[in-house]
Amino acid sequence: MTDNYTELSSMLVTLDDIRAAATRIRGVARRTPVLEIELTRRGGPPEPPARHTLTLKCENLQPSGAFKLRGACNMVAQLPPAARAAGVITYSSGNHGQAVALAAKTLGAPAVIVMPTTAPAVKVDGCKGYGAEVIMEGTTSLHRQARAEKEAAARGLTIVPPFDHQQIIIGQGTTGLEILEQCPEVATVFVPVGGGGLASGVGAAIKLSKPSVRVIAVEPAGAPKMSKSLAAGHPITLDSSASIADGLMNLRPGDLTFAHIRAFVDEVVTVSEEDIASTVGWLFRNARLVVEPSGAVTTAAVALGLGNADLTKGPIVAIVTGGNVAPEKFAKYIAQ
Repeated sequence: MTDNYTELSSMLVTLDDIRAAATRIRGVARRTPVLEIELTRRGGPPEPPARHTLTLKCENLQPSGAFKLRGACNMVAQLPPAARAAGVITYSSGNHGQAVALAAKTLGAPAVIVMPTTAPAVKVDGCKGYGAEVIMEGTTSLHRQARAEKEAAARGLTIVPPFDHQQIIIGQGTTGLEILEQCPEVATVFVPVGGGGLASGVGAAIKLSKPSVRVIAVEPAGAPKMSKSLAAGHPITLDSSASIADGLMNLRPGDLTFAHIRAFVDEVVTVSEEDIASTVGWLFRNARLVVEPSGAVTTAAVALGLGNADLTKGPIVAIVTGGNVAPEKFAKYIAQ
């Protein structure tokens, strides 16, 4: 356990915080639809596999193509006029960068996005398309963060972190409020976890509203930073990570997000690369959705019967977090 864990636990977001953010981001972030599909469980009882209804929360239909717009908009909207005029900066593998770029453009702030040299071209082009300046730096989040901090100090920019910040968590939590409104009988919610901002916010929104709902976080087996951190009792840093789910490849969860997930998430499960890739194709063929690998991990987990989700107790919702995937890679996934 980190020395400051007790202090961080006192910084957990509140339901009122998330409700206020829902009003604040209205008109920029979209109230995304839910979609019911039939899904065959591939793992666990009953045998033979049975078909069940799964509800998808389609955050891939946000204007920026991913849920990240919620947190970015919530933070940028609260900056004082002088700070907004000076500009914002973030470090991102792609989706958060696009979200900050769009939020900044909409709210009248210049934006700088520090991205890894390995970032997919579709995400780099997305940031530039919203008018942001893009700086390529290193291959890890630590490389990007160091460059962003340097640029922020030199240019007087405000850093909009990708996940480990109260206002980001609060904004992402609005997804959870919408799920409860759109699917009031929900029994289990599956949410992807990378750095932990979305899982933290959704977990808080749901547990503070309806504690009986199970919240299951899902990460790729090649980047099990949250699973290992929970097992250790404190945030740990992986030596390396590898996954087609590029938005979930963080080497370490945030300190604040770790505290939230420990408080509000029931379980963290992992899914394989093969299952992630096949689920991208499955979602295209069965739901007609364009989903990036990071957004497909939740449906994969439900199909495998992970997370002890009891289909007889009520609806299961899987958050589809993003659809920003390179066309050539997407073509390979759907051909599998």
